[in-house]
Amino acid sequence: MPSAPHVTHTTPVTPDLVRGALELEETPDGLLPHRLPAWARAQCADGQLAMAESQPSGVRLVFRTRATVVELETVPTKRVYVGAPPRPEGLYDLLVDGRPAGQASATGGNTVTVDMSTGKAEMSSGPAGAVRFDGLPGTGKTVEIWLPYNELTALVALRTDAPVEPAPASGRRTWLHHGSSISHGSDAAGPTTIWPALAAAAGGVELVNLGFGGSALLDPFVARTLRDTPADLISLKIGINLVNTDLMRLRAFGPAVHGFLDTIRDGHPDTPLLVVSPILCPMHEDTPGPTAFDLRRLAEGKLAFTASGDPEERAEGKLTLNVVREELERVVAARAKEDPNLHHLDGRVLYGEADHAELPLPDGLHPDAAAHRLIGQRFAAHAFAADGPFADAGN
Repeated sequence: MPSAPHVTHTTPVTPDLVRGALELEETPDGLLPHRLPAWARAQCADGQLAMAESQPSGVRLVFRTRATVVELETVPTKRVYVGAPPRPEGLYDLLVDGRPAGQASATGGNTVTVDMSTGKAEMSSGPAGAVRFDGLPGTGKTVEIWLPYNELTALVALRTDAPVEPAPASGRRTWLHHGSSISHGSDAAGPTTIWPALAAAAGGVELVNLGFGGSALLDPFVARTLRDTPADLISLKIGINLVNTDLMRLRAFGPAVHGFLDTIRDGHPDTPLLVVSPILCPMHEDTPGPTAFDLRRLAEGKLAFTASGDPEERAEGKLTLNVVREELERVVAARAKEDPNLHHLDGRVLYGEADHAELPLPDGLHPDAAAHRLIGQRFAAHAFAADGPFADAGN
């Protein structure tokens, strides 16, 4: 039996190997990708956002090599919730010349244990881990390692059996997307099969994913980040987190959307911009938030959610998904009269009632792996169509 190839080259992870992050922080554990810049992080002390933006959804290492074995040394940070079912292990997806070539998890790393009843969190440190992919073709190729969408991942080094060099720019258009946990990845099967990654692959574009679990809340610093980030295409998926958190009333929502769009347009006056309303989520269609844990299902060892608002509260201006959809459509229609590059898509085109009957949301809130594929396919078919908002005028 032939022996496994030995790694002979160690390459520190440097910024020129990383795509999809807006900032890379030097830490004692390694290079930590961020999806918000430091100045934006400094404007919000919310722990949920801090966790979400530092989980590297859409972030990947991209390089050229003839190596037949590739190891990535990392220090992952995993989260454990007291009294809740274990969260899935973070997965690393390998692509070789754009085609799936492997998937693995990293051992070791740090653990954050969260008591949901008190909000207390405790960190325990652990050693660096590694993911290994072998049996790769020994020819020159482009290798991509997509990082877990649900684990903080400090990057240490690549170990290979042949030299590594940064891949040249792809020349493809850059798609900048902002959304909630569904855009972040929720329960997808891996980092390349979250719906934005699937849509980006189908559309032949480079993804920068600013999907933040629980944190798509029309924050001004996010709008300024979108304004300042180079992009050829921009999309915003707005609504579910505003209902989840019961953060604002209808009176504030419309002007906040206008302000968010105004800020983006300050930096991207003519960039195609697609505003997407929420996909179907039956518990919040006509019932306001906040969203709460379903204690009955939690007692059964299953993580699930429920709406704790009262439908009658819509009269007081509380937001539901139907209210959000109507207002988004109204705002975009009014602005599009003077902004021909602004577009709207009803999220139920991506996942609606018939889809829910076939692929129900397992926890009442998030799509599963199959639904991610469906949403990604439908978004790509709409946005990147010859007459779609993201049509490539150069082709």
